[in-house]
Amino acid sequence: MKIACVGAGPAGLYFAIMMKLRDAENDITIFERNPSGTTHGWGVVFWDDLLNSLNSNDPQSAREIVEHSFYWTGQVVDVKGKQRVHNEGGGYGICRRQLMAILTKRATELGVRIQFEREIADINQLPHADLIVAAEGVGSQLRQRHADQFKMQVNVGRNKYVWLGTTQVFAAFTFGFVPTKAGWIWFHAYAYKKDMSTFIVECAPETWERLGFDTMNASDSLRLLEKLFEQHLDGHQLMTNTSKGNKLPWLSFRTLVNGTWHIDNIVLIGDAAHTTHFAIGSGTRLAIEDAIALTNAVGDQQDVHAALKVYEIERQRALTYPGREARLSAQWFESLPRYISFDAPEFFTLLLNRRSRLMPHLPPRLYYKLHTTLLRHPVLRGLCRWAAPILGSLYRLRLQP
Repeated sequence: MKIACVGAGPAGLYFAIMMKLRDAENDITIFERNPSGTTHGWGVVFWDDLLNSLNSNDPQSAREIVEHSFYWTGQVVDVKGKQRVHNEGGGYGICRRQLMAILTKRATELGVRIQFEREIADINQLPHADLIVAAEGVGSQLRQRHADQFKMQVNVGRNKYVWLGTTQVFAAFTFGFVPTKAGWIWFHAYAYKKDMSTFIVECAPETWERLGFDTMNASDSLRLLEKLFEQHLDGHQLMTNTSKGNKLPWLSFRTLVNGTWHIDNIVLIGDAAHTTHFAIGSGTRLAIEDAIALTNAVGDQQDVHAALKVYEIERQRALTYPGREARLSAQWFESLPRYISFDAPEFFTLLLNRRSRLMPHLPPRLYYKLHTTLLRHPVLRGLCRWAAPILGSLYRLRLQP
């Protein structure tokens, strides 16, 4: 097959790798708008499920990824300097630039051509191809050009957030919540190598504006955040690798869904097809799973259009569960005042269970009591999920005058 792939992120690169491993005669060119070595963000996080998939499909790149990853263990939740530790589980962090370098090297070794600094806004800019893969992220120009046909929908989240880096090493996945006169502000942090961590700051838009981040320059913003999180950073600085007109690149998360993932011979993968909130840390895993599923579909079907339909159905079904978890997790943080006043043990439990479909429908304290008693039993947990909307409605009616 002759394949044109737009975007040299994890999805595009891993798809190219998989297609070359399946058949070395596949003719694949990746077109990337940025110069070689350019990437956004700091570290990405993943778990054993992705590692197992990488090992099954390409052990060589999997070994390199593990060698350059930092293994963090447990979770820490810190509210006003009071910590609660959850020692179970762990995951991996890897520098996004390092991940891209590993996948780029592997793809080129297999014969994939990568043309950097080639921005593609329309398929007319591409050479003839049997398959065109749009893998250029949430801002995909190819998808945007055909937004109506892809039935694209974007839901913008309420909170403001910014991706930063720090030399403070968070050896556990850490959430830190700090009260200010303007409202609560918090961070999600995890190490991705022995001397660096990703540090994502989040807050309500009212807090963001009252603290002055809407007008403050990047340098002053970083200094203020360092002061707010002084206890957690222990003298280490915060850093940004991008800025918007000398301001920090604060964003509101965009949840993107597409009714269809392919038109003609154009197919979407990764963030071009879907986004999931960073609070569940699954973006890289889902992008690579898209690449694997597309490879299998194209390899198993004689007709490209039939293959793309198989891929679309499989991945849309697979995204149902993580998509719901991401929405619930994002909504939990957007509703932080509902939970933040609880004592440390209760708040800790509510945070760890933020993906629960039951929690939004019940008073938090009632949910906590159910969780520590009835919800330990699988059958009762399922029954409570089913009854949650009814219970919530009855409770709200009881509160009405």
